[in-house]
Amino acid sequence: MSDANTEGSNRPGIEQAAILLLSLGEKEAADVLKFMSAKDVQRVGAAMAQVANVSRAEVGAVIGKFTAAVEAQSSLGVGSDEFIRKTLINALGEDKAAGLIDRILLGHSSKGLEALKWMDTRAIAEMVRFEHPQIIAIILAYLESDQSAEVIAQLPENMRGEVLLRIATLDGIQPSALRELDQIMEKQFAGNIQARTSALGGPKCAADIVNLLEPRIETVVMEEIKKADELLGSKIQDLIFVFDNLVEVDDRGMQEILRQVPSDKLLLALKAANDALKEKVFKNMSQRAAEMLKDDLSSRGPVKLSEVEGAQKEILTVARKLAEEGTINLGGKGSEAYV
Repeated sequence: MSDANTEGSNRPGIEQAAILLLSLGEKEAADVLKFMSAKDVQRVGAAMAQVANVSRAEVGAVIGKFTAAVEAQSSLGVGSDEFIRKTLINALGEDKAAGLIDRILLGHSSKGLEALKWMDTRAIAEMVRFEHPQIIAIILAYLESDQSAEVIAQLPENMRGEVLLRIATLDGIQPSALRELDQIMEKQFAGNIQARTSALGGPKCAADIVNLLEPRIETVVMEEIKKADELLGSKIQDLIFVFDNLVEVDDRGMQEILRQVPSDKLLLALKAANDALKEKVFKNMSQRAAEMLKDDLSSRGPVKLSEVEGAQKEILTVARKLAEEGTINLGGKGSEAYV
């Protein structure tokens, strides 16, 4: 029984979620997926498609872990917006809680903006490309950074820098801007967004999107932003968290990241990493795992730079998600936004 538990808990959380849903059956799994965000449905769906060779013991371990987590939860339902607002302010302080509260409550009341999260990024880019850059900026500031980065990449080249510049200079969304955005959404989804100020946008939001752009596009966009506003461009640059910055994550945080990252992605990502980061990774693995990884790195032949960059982006996405959840603290550039 202890082996089963160990085996189940060693898988990344996303794979454990996939195993749990697969064990429920079609109807029950579909009922659970209804309550998940578009991004999480995509991630879990991909994991469900890839899960293979799962033993009965491992399924039991995953279900046992889930059951224990559920039993530890209170059964009280606290869906009140005011309760959420006060609780988060008391826990985080008004400044830190503002953006999180707005994102939670605006998402709760907004049908139109939430529907965008389910759309293909090409469709979003096609829908907004003829809108005013300020409207595009508001939409992209609301979406997840990786989705926004894909949309940016598909916008006309001469628009990208201006849109990111506007995201970086957004200082909340006024009711008039939300009403304008609501009109656009109504045409597609009959959305109904309550007009209220929301703390979206800002240099950190722009930096998160730039972080996920292809290096070629990132270079051009940052040059355009610095031409328009050198001070703001430097601020965004300082907030961009690159792969080599992971060396500044503490040991506990690094161990958490490594638990979430597939070994093949880690191998690819480290091909172009500096020695300090490699040593940081080796230090936070078991001796046997570290030796195996070192052997794989030395024996692995040349790989495409695009594959290495893709793997590094995926690991950074995992790190940022863990930081946003409060599981780890990212050091170095951009750390202020994750405290």
